[in-house]
Amino acid sequence: MTRRLGLLALCATLIASPAMSQTLSQANAQMLREMQSARGVSTAAIARIEAIFARSTVIGQGNPAITRHAMTREACNARVGGNALAHYADKRFERICGARYMAPLYDPRSERPEDAKACIDQFEYPGIPCSYPVVWVKAKEAAEICAAEGKRLCDAHEWEGACAGALEPPDYRFDLARGQSVSGAVGRMRTAHNAKYKGSAGWSYGPAFRSGICAQNSVKSPSCPGGGFGNCGSNTYPTGSFANCKSPLQVYDINGNAAEHMNLPLAPDQMASAGSNRLGVTEMKGSWFIWDKYRAHPDWCRWRAPFWHGTRVMSPASHENYHLGFRCCKTLN
Repeated sequence: MTRRLGLLALCATLIASPAMSQTLSQANAQMLREMQSARGVSTAAIARIEAIFARSTVIGQGNPAITRHAMTREACNARVGGNALAHYADKRFERICGARYMAPLYDPRSERPEDAKACIDQFEYPGIPCSYPVVWVKAKEAAEICAAEGKRLCDAHEWEGACAGALEPPDYRFDLARGQSVSGAVGRMRTAHNAKYKGSAGWSYGPAFRSGICAQNSVKSPSCPGGGFGNCGSNTYPTGSFANCKSPLQVYDINGNAAEHMNLPLAPDQMASAGSNRLGVTEMKGSWFIWDKYRAHPDWCRWRAPFWHGTRVMSPASHENYHLGFRCCKTLN
């Protein structure tokens, strides 16, 4: 009996061992197959996305050797009745957006979903409910991946509207950017924007910060304070595993799980929502998976961050990190 228990313990250890887990490339290949089956992404788009992934040694759902996800995908499915794909399917949204698991961006105070001019992914990329967010992705790569699917990176105001539950007109104070350095322009525009919205600060799920409602009770890897792919596990949850962590526009995990790349235009010709491919500078939105334990910065819906790790969105040197992902928007014809 003792010998049998010892063998069982050894087997459990081997199963849990990083050496026995998928490699990053294997995990990415499985994810791409799921994107085809769950979201109907075309073979041609998958090939384009695969080529973007192939240029990176880190992009994926976390370093498999050190990541310890806070919840299994099976547990996520169980929380939503056993089948997250069916649970989160919305035929009305699919008709409006022309894609699965996207939500219309509109102002419900004066518009219907059918009035939307754009849609946003309901879940962090890869956009599949009960899948882990893609992280270690540069802003440039995020923009390229969205474009490979016929989508685009969202402008900051679109993400903010999705979070707050009402898409408002673009409010970028381009006049404050003229004649300034990039960091100076971001700082001046940010100060004006945050002052405008601070009095009405709210979160995707309500008017006050709440613990226990979003995917944000995980932990950092013990080796993570120094940073780096080999030290920091992307200890995220499956997307959509907290059904109440959603905005009034039905967008999930905007708070918690992974922070997200967005485009911050500094001039009218840098707005993705207006058709720009040049884009502006990087903007980090939302919060990530440790927020119930440590709130590193504000994460209310319309808060704009300092120019942290700031670059042009399309710079090859744009930032990547273990807790930083993205979601895409789509302009409707």
